[in-house]
Amino acid sequence: MATQTTRGRSQDRAKVAGGQDHEVKYEAGKTGSSKADVKSAVKSVGNSRKKVEDELGKK
Repeated sequence: MATQTTRGRSQDRAKVAGGQDHEVKYEAGKTGSSKADVKSAVKSVGNSRKKVEDELGKK
């Protein structure tokens, strides 16, 4: 059986899936923003969690 690593999980956690309602809701709650703000940030800066959080912090 293949050995499982945490690489995939780390890569997944570093991104925000704008189409996944549960991820948008989590990020909105974490940053104190609305879900619409999170979706807008993902569209403008991409799906990198750090970039999205930085963008939401500017507002």
